[in-house]
Amino acid sequence: MAQGKLIVFSAPSGAGKTSVVKAILSLRNDLSFSVSACSRSRRPGEIDGKDYYFLTTEEFRKRIEMSQFLEWEEVYQGSLYGTLLSEVERIWAAGKHVVFDVDVVGALNIKKQYPQQTLAVFIAPPSLETLAERLRGRGTETEESIAKRLGKAEWEMTFSKQFDYIVDNADLDETISQVNQLVTDFIG
Repeated sequence: MAQGKLIVFSAPSGAGKTSVVKAILSLRNDLSFSVSACSRSRRPGEIDGKDYYFLTTEEFRKRIEMSQFLEWEEVYQGSLYGTLLSEVERIWAAGKHVVFDVDVVGALNIKKQYPQQTLAVFIAPPSLETLAERLRGRGTETEESIAKRLGKAEWEMTFSKQFDYIVDNADLDETISQVNQLVTDFIG
C-alpha cells in the first residue's frame, strides 16, 4: 500500500487549532482529515464516521487488544479516544495525505511511529491570558472549566518543543498562511 504523509496538529483548547485545520483542508485537495474514534456517547447532531467513529468502551478496548489503533489514549476515566489504522489506510488508498487534530500525547505517538513521514505542528496561543479570553469569549465554559483548561494548557505547552514547528497563533490569517507553507514544504 502506498503511504502518504501524516500532518499532525496539536494545541491547547482555545488556541485556534480547529480553525487552522479547517482552513488548511479547504485550501488543499491533497489532504484528508482523519476522523477519530471515541468511546463517548454521540451528541445531538453528530454523525458516526464524520464527527467520530463512535464505539462502545468494550468495542474500543477489543480493538486496542487487536492492535487496530495508530494511537489511543484514555483522556478521562473511561473516556477513550484514538486513531484507527484503517482510517489512515483509507486516506492513503485515496492518494491523499492524512491530517490529524489530536492532543499532544497522540501527536507525539504518531511522530514516534512514523518519524520521517510525520510533520508535527504545535499551534500556540500568544499567551495564557489570550487563551483565557478566547475561552471566555466562547461563552460555553464555566470559570472552573476555564481554570481546568488553562492548567491543562500549561501542561500541554511543556511538550511543544518536541514538535517540528511551533506556530504562534496571534493572527489567524498569518497562521494559516504560515502553516500552509510548512505543509507545502513538507509534502514537496
